[in-house]
Amino acid sequence: MSTKYKLLALDMDGTLLTDEQNISKETAQWIRKASKHGVHVCLSTGRAFMSALPYGEELGLTTPMITVNGSEVWRAPHELHLRSLMDVELVKAMHDIAVEEDCWYWAYSVEQLYNKDHWTDDVEGKEWLKFGYHTEDDEARHRILMKLQDMGGLEITNSSPFNLEINPEGLNKAAGIAEVCKLLGLTMSEVIAVGDSMNDLAAIQQAGLGVAMGNAQQVVKDTADYITSSNNDDGIAEVIQKFIFDEE
Repeated sequence: MSTKYKLLALDMDGTLLTDEQNISKETAQWIRKASKHGVHVCLSTGRAFMSALPYGEELGLTTPMITVNGSEVWRAPHELHLRSLMDVELVKAMHDIAVEEDCWYWAYSVEQLYNKDHWTDDVEGKEWLKFGYHTEDDEARHRILMKLQDMGGLEITNSSPFNLEINPEGLNKAAGIAEVCKLLGLTMSEVIAVGDSMNDLAAIQQAGLGVAMGNAQQVVKDTADYITSSNNDDGIAEVIQKFIFDEE
């Protein structure tokens, strides 16, 4: 077994989870084996805590978690270490853009998920973590992106080719992983970061080993140190075998 890597940071959708939104037996088995041998396995996701938690519990993880693309870092399940909120005025402006473009949108507050079908009249009374847009109209998505870039103060990524995910500037999964490293007394060189989308890019660039899934967006594959199998073909199990247990 290699002792070079001490932290395995895993994106969830399109990475840990199959297209059916579950964790395969093979992948779960190898994650548990890595944990048993002292490797910290950290879920690093754009999802909110309550949406990510059941999968961590399924794997028996008690390690730190990164949720909402790095806006929250958890020392352990239910034990919040760090939370970074989005400026309310930026949320209002992003909501205005969504209404102008008549596209699907959603936003995470600390308490719950809001979306186009269920918005709030009390934007100022909420603590906001992330805003997102979804549209398969490439031109509309480009217009939204241009407006967001003009606003400034935003970290703009995606979790699929058809969406945009927005966090406060400087907040991303790489910053979250760096915070987890501080908690665990590790360095980024000891991290394997695995993902498939633009919201994984910074982590893949800054980790000791950056891994793209076989189903990853091309820009993620172009950046990664290694491309593994797809999320439906136990790509994470392959990474653990190859880079943690030195098995080909």
